[in-house]
Formats: sequence, structure tokens, C-alpha cells
Amino acid sequence: MASMRTPVEELGLSCARLARRIDRALGSVPEDELDALMERLHERALARRLVYQRDDDIVPILVLPRPLPAMPEQLSYTRFVSGTVQNALKRLPDLYLADPEVRALLLLGDDEERWLESCWTAAHREVNPVFGRLDAVVDFTTPAWKDDLRFVEPNLSGIGGLHLMPSCDRLVADEVLPRLKERDPALHLVANVDLRELLMQELADHLEAIGRRGGNVCFVEPKYEGWGPDEQEELARHLRGRYGLRFLHADPGELSMRGDDVVYEGQVVDVAYRDYSILDLVAVEAEGVDVEPMRRLFRENRMVSSIAGDLDAKASFEVLTDPALSARHFRVQERQVFRRHIPWTRVVADRRTSLPDDSFGDLVDYARHERERLVLKPSRGYGGEGVKIGPEMTQSEWEAGLDHALRAPDAPDGDRWVVQSLVALPRIECPVPVDGRVRREPFFVVMGLVPSRYGLGTMARASQMRVVNVAQRGGMCALVIGAPLTGLEA
Repeated sequence: MASMRTPVEELGLSCARLARRIDRALGSVPEDELDALMERLHERALARRLVYQRDDDIVPILVLPRPLPAMPEQLSYTRFVSGTVQNALKRLPDLYLADPEVRALLLLGDDEERWLESCWTAAHREVNPVFGRLDAVVDFTTPAWKDDLRFVEPNLSGIGGLHLMPSCDRLVADEVLPRLKERDPALHLVANVDLRELLMQELADHLEAIGRRGGNVCFVEPKYEGWGPDEQEELARHLRGRYGLRFLHADPGELSMRGDDVVYEGQVVDVAYRDYSILDLVAVEAEGVDVEPMRRLFRENRMVSSIAGDLDAKASFEVLTDPALSARHFRVQERQVFRRHIPWTRVVADRRTSLPDDSFGDLVDYARHERERLVLKPSRGYGGEGVKIGPEMTQSEWEAGLDHALRAPDAPDGDRWVVQSLVALPRIECPVPVDGRVRREPFFVVMGLVPSRYGLGTMARASQMRVVNVAQRGGMCALVIGAPLTGLEA
């Protein structure tokens, strides 16, 4: 007797049917029209500032025309597990201060520890604002989408994409979805929730929670760095004049104290959203910048994300996946989510630990022999820098990488490294311009998930390399919410 499919499997199959209809509809667009569509996406991406700065160069970011579909029920479950993981990570300051084993894994520098001790207060335990992104691997178009959902790293202190991704989503909704509907009237697709609106609501809620009656929100980032996406000014521009709040945009060095108030250009800052780590603040303070206004915002719980966001190193996933540590600090229901959706992750060191098969053994010996199942990452790196994928390396290259990871913490500016179970990346085929013609090319996809009480924000990035990152010249694709095809439509 054939086994019956579960509702979860049916959701994946329904999404797969929807994806096939999207591919057929896009594939039926005549080549000259598809070429014109790609050119429009490029022009409007530039107009909407979907660009990456590289010193004096402004590089447009590729917007893929093929959207990724998901069903509402799939996003509901993904939001639940994302929120569970993020809420666990928000507790890391207390665990760091109370548990020597957690402290040994996360290993902040002396300056960072002083910031943590002075800026983590009892008030933060009651109201701990974190607006973060969890990078994940998920393919909603398979029956096993729920089992295959894996979180690969957290990004909580300041997340890229808050302007880029919702702008990409709206661009695809405006330009691509109507064309798909013309080719296949049975397709009912809508854009996902706007990340900017989720952030806006979180900031408004936090102002209310801490009792600030003013409405000045300041976006804080390295304004004059000239590298990376120029997002916060675009965010401020998009949100100004909405919801009765005023939006400012400052570099940390432009903030000052006026009595007990933090001000920017004479205006009091009631709450701030930062894309600036404590490590960055330590560095600019050493250069002579007065960072007391930033410290005041952290200490008075007027910073989103709170200082809890700075414990988002990839090593934090060992706290969640080590059986002993996890059982010591988290409830059964949380641990079930961790076991199912977080790949085995360990800080690289000469030690014994629990292994993926639940045995206990030598970590380095295991890592040397299981290259094809593993990936090496700098614990606090970002942008895909330094990531080493076992199956793509020779054994000698892999062992050299492991040796470097073992020595790295002893270097003057050394980062810890983690070794993590490798997860398979979903792939899509998408039309893109190549040598003056539009061709279908394969892309790997990684999903950024932003859980909020008001919805699940998504950031879908694509690349033809396994290290998927916009900074590594990747692209963006929109996630769209679909309705199941019924009857003759299917």
C-alpha cells in the first residue's frame, strides 16, 4: 500500500507545481520581450539605488526575474522556528555572564566585555530589542521542505538588505508578476511583507515599551565608508513623513551629548537602529571618536539591536547544538527546534566534543577525516569572506585550512573558526543576460529570515558560487506568496 502524504508534504508538492507554472510562464515570454524586461529591471534597480559601493565605483546589483514561491502555511512555520532561534540567541548575554563554558566559546575581547557589562541591564531582560537576520537554507518546492530547513548563521547586530531586498521585491512585483499573469492567468502571486514596515513597527513598539514620547529615530552606520550597500539613508528617505516619526541618519562620530540627551544636529535621538558593531565602536574610540552617546543609547535600552546582537558569532550555534549546554539552558520545545533546524556546529580547537552521530570524540580528527561533509567559517566573519567548503577543496587544502583555524585565536587579531555540517543549497534556473543574450543559468539560493511578531521578512540572495552573498557579486531574487492551484489550474 502506497504511503499517504502528510499535509506538510502536500504543501511542498503544491509549491513545486506553482514553481513549474512560474518557469513555464517565464519561459514562454518571447526573447525580445524578455530582453526588454531584463533591461527594465536593470534601469529601475539603478533608479531605486539597488547598488553596491566599491570605493568610487557604484555597482548595480543583479535582480533576477524569476521569483521564489512559498505558501502562507510554509512561511508561518518558518516564522515560528526562526523566532524560536532568535529568542534563544537574545538570551546569550545572561548565559555569557553566568556560564564559563558559554563564555569560553564566545570569547569576547576585554573591551567588548566592558561594553557588555555596562550596557546589559535588568531592563534589557524585560524588553530586549533585536531585529536580526538568520541566514538559512530552505527549498519550499520539495515535499521535505520542513526537514531540510537549516539555519547556517545569525546576523543580529545590524543586517544588510533592509533597503535592497524590499526594493527588489517591489520591483519584481511591479515588472515581472504582471507579465507572468499575462502568460498564465491561473497564477496568483503577491509580494511578501515589506521588511521596512516590519522594522518601522518594531521601532514604534520599542519607543512605546521604553516610554519615550518623542518620535526621533536615528539610523546609525559608517556613513562615509564608501563601501557596501548605501542603505540607511535610503531607509530614512523611504520612511520619512510616515507614522508620525522623524528619521535621522548619522555616523557615530556625529552624535553628541546635550545634558543627558543624545543629539544629532540639535535633534534629540529617542531610539536608534544601528548597523555598527561594538568591535567597530572600540576601533573608532581608539582613533579618538567620542562614543559615549552610543554607549548611552545602549545602556538606556534605546538601541535596536541591543548589545545582545553582538553575541551573534557563528560559535553561538554550538551553545544551541551541544547537548549538554542546550539542556542546561533551554526548554525541551526549543531544543527540538535546534536539533531539527540547526546544523552541528563546533568551535575549532584541539578538544573532544559530541559529534553529529551523537558519539563523543576528537574534534580535529573528525574534521580532518570528514572533509566532504563539512564547511569551515570564521566565527565572526561576514560577507562570505574566508568560508571553506570541504567538497570543493583537496584534502591538503582542507587540512591547511584546519591548521590555520587552530592557530587563528592566538594571532593578535585572530578570530575563532567554526566547523559546521555542510547543508545542500537549493538551486534554480533563471534567465540572465550573458554576452548580449538572455540565457538560463543555474543559481544557488540562500534565504535570510527576519522574524517579527508582525510577519516574516525574507531576503533571498542568489549566486552561481556556493558562497552566496551580495558582497561576493551575487544577486537578489524576490520571494512571492502563492495560492495553491486547484482543479484544472493544477
